[in-house]
Amino acid sequence: MSGSKPDILWSPHHPDRYVICDSELGLYRIGPVGSSAETKAGTLPLSEETAATLLAINSDTPYMKCVAWYPKHEPECLLAVGQANGRVVLTSLGQSHNSTCKELVGKEFVPKHARQCNTLAWNPVDSNLLAAGLDKHRADFSVLIWDISSKFSPEASVASEKIRLSSVDLDSSTVVTKPLYELGQNDACLSLCWLLRDPKLLLAGMHRNLAIFDLRNTSQKTFVNTKAIQGVTVDPHFHDRVASFFEGQVAIWDLRKFEKPVLTLTEQPKPLTKVAWCPTRTGLLATLTRDSNIIRLYDMQHTPTPIGDETEPTIIERSVQPCESQIGSFAWHPSSQNRMVVVSAANRVMTDFTVFERISLAWSSTTSLMWACGRHLYDCVEDGAESVESVIEKDIATKMRQRAQSRYGHDTVQVWRNHLLAGGNDPQLKSLWYDLFYMKQCAEDMELKLQGNKQSVVYSGIKNIIKTSSGTTESRRCWSGSDRQTDVPRYLSEERSLALRLCGWISRGPDIDVEIFLRTLEQEREWERAAAVALFNLDIRRAIQILNKGATAEKGDLNLNVVAMALSGYTDEKSSLWREMCSSLRLQLKNPYLCVMFAFLTSEPGAYDGVLYESSVAVRDRVAFACMFLSDAQLPRYIDKLTNEMKEAGNLEGILLTGLTKDGVDLMESYVDRTGDVQTASFCMLKGSPGDVLKDPRVQCWIENYRNLLDAWRFWHKRAEFDIHRGKLDPSSKPLAQVFVSCNFCGKSISYSCSAMPHQGRGFSQYGVSGSPTKSKVTSCPGCRKPLPRCALCLMNMGTPVSNCPGTGKSDEKVDLTRENKLAQFNNWFTWCHNCRHGGHAGHMLSWFRDHTECPVSACTCKCMQLDTTGNLVPSDSS
Repeated sequence: MSGSKPDILWSPHHPDRYVICDSELGLYRIGPVGSSAETKAGTLPLSEETAATLLAINSDTPYMKCVAWYPKHEPECLLAVGQANGRVVLTSLGQSHNSTCKELVGKEFVPKHARQCNTLAWNPVDSNLLAAGLDKHRADFSVLIWDISSKFSPEASVASEKIRLSSVDLDSSTVVTKPLYELGQNDACLSLCWLLRDPKLLLAGMHRNLAIFDLRNTSQKTFVNTKAIQGVTVDPHFHDRVASFFEGQVAIWDLRKFEKPVLTLTEQPKPLTKVAWCPTRTGLLATLTRDSNIIRLYDMQHTPTPIGDETEPTIIERSVQPCESQIGSFAWHPSSQNRMVVVSAANRVMTDFTVFERISLAWSSTTSLMWACGRHLYDCVEDGAESVESVIEKDIATKMRQRAQSRYGHDTVQVWRNHLLAGGNDPQLKSLWYDLFYMKQCAEDMELKLQGNKQSVVYSGIKNIIKTSSGTTESRRCWSGSDRQTDVPRYLSEERSLALRLCGWISRGPDIDVEIFLRTLEQEREWERAAAVALFNLDIRRAIQILNKGATAEKGDLNLNVVAMALSGYTDEKSSLWREMCSSLRLQLKNPYLCVMFAFLTSEPGAYDGVLYESSVAVRDRVAFACMFLSDAQLPRYIDKLTNEMKEAGNLEGILLTGLTKDGVDLMESYVDRTGDVQTASFCMLKGSPGDVLKDPRVQCWIENYRNLLDAWRFWHKRAEFDIHRGKLDPSSKPLAQVFVSCNFCGKSISYSCSAMPHQGRGFSQYGVSGSPTKSKVTSCPGCRKPLPRCALCLMNMGTPVSNCPGTGKSDEKVDLTRENKLAQFNNWFTWCHNCRHGGHAGHMLSWFRDHTECPVSACTCKCMQLDTTGNLVPSDSS
């Protein structure tokens, strides 16, 4: 276009052809690099993959101001050119001319008064109609609609007196001076477009308003006063949405509510030169400002809202830079997704550019990773499926999901069994649940209950129990089965005995008897540990017996006989060769319990570091050993040091020391930070914890996160079971009743207690109900006796079952409240839509919406069931 920036037009029928128009028209064909097109003259690179070939040039139409491409297949490559003097010329770009094209090419449409032609638009349906927008003239119209197949008759003075040219009439005049329609008198037209919803409607950006002209009644128009009159364009995916701009601001209009813009985009610092809707992407608008190398994109997304609520669409704004130089114009490709060609403001440098979609990641609660890009949905599948599966199996989320399905944490009787529900292969979980089991046993002990606050002491942990120790007695026992006195002192007190019980070494009673514990270890084939415990209780003969039994057992270790033989040669002489050899060679033993056995026998009294700081030995065994052999001065220091180590490491074995106290919460916090196992943390803190611990924000956070996890997995039944379990252990967590069905007349609850109703002896006859009470319904409000609403389907009054109300049936009649019966009673529940307020019995509503989408009430078009996003979801834990 003479003296102006270039523009681009894509061919409506050939996806590989476009026209560049500035001072002349140039037709280009786009193709892949490396094809035969590259060798021809005039080939221009557009990107790394594509290049353009110049096919034809047309310089016959000077003073171009606007160009429009004929929308139909035939005649091919017909262009309308608007000139500075207002004339509209039909031209072509060197294509083979059939008779129709020859007839139209060169035809001119001349207005009465010469002035600039600003815009052209072909009618997309009736392609003979060409609309032209011109500058203002005081005695003429600014919107002229030409019929390209007509000629002006000098004898006729009205628009109806025109003749149609047949395809064989080749002598017709090439100049037409009489338009088919004249609109917009004494005004200027800066932009126009045909509305896609109705080919008879034309939207024009006039001097001070946007006007909609109806060709069926040209005397009237619909208009709205606005400054945003330039670049009007209709969204091809939403025919009621129109964009226009003024200087640096874009206005989005809804033709159904044409009073004001539904949205105004952020104003740009420089004036806009072009706006265009993407033809392949819904709601994507591109804008270009003057002297810029950036195209700004606006992605308009409508958020789902309840019916009747008005809201603006969500706008996601982003910028793309197709090239380094200033952009003169751009054009979306008509069929390739998000593809455009831009042309620079100088030298016709063109660039083929694809706007990449924003990538939305979605990581499901079941470890599936997917992302959406454009119209494609991708599922992440890594190489090496076996290794990926093993990684997923080790993930804590997968473990928690599997444990939730096995009802992990819900066994409140045999608490120790919860570690088996978790798989039974985690030693820390095994230690934790055995600790909680022993705490529960001690708390339920009748003797401890009679002693006041002992129950809370049990859950305070061995650290706090030892601090209250008093009356410790020291004793020196003989080796069991021998009269030889040992020089190892042992310490006894009530608190130390309680600690040994919590460690699982002894059962209830004043005497320290570990025989039951030893038999349990033998059954579990923990021969080395059993021998060490027997030795710590000064029964060396029992230790040797256990080792021999372990060596002769099926798949036993024969080396245990060698250890037993070495153990049998024990002597307490400090300078003996036995003691010297055991001290030097014990560290070569692989099993830690065998190692600490010889460390105990070769240690000086009170100096048992070789036993106490052997990290491979279970914490409970080291603590029990310390309670037996450390003095009142040594024991608290050791327990404090070990507790701090457990808290820092987040080792669940330390719960034995901290108990379910604030120290226990600190330890559990370290464990959760290390593993992310909020499931174990939630169940653990609920077991016997005092109220102040459960009110700790960290504990509440773990519990709520675990509840949210169950909901995310759609384990709604499991989450309900967890809430019930939590309510039993922490009554303060039970929510108060928040919802009840109230009467529309008196406002009282419909589930009004039957026992509070007057004249119970009259049964149900006063409510118009007869028959068995277990199958009866209260069809009127118990407070005001007004009838309840009717079901939209059966038209019967709604009501609630009253079989569980006292005094309504025979005294010897038992009500069946099994799970199946409770589920069946759900069919009688009140249900209603929060949007249209229609409803009925739950069973009837569910049955209706299995086959229908709209409300059962006639003339109501509400899609009740679809308003609830979880209405069609099925629980993953349904059984």
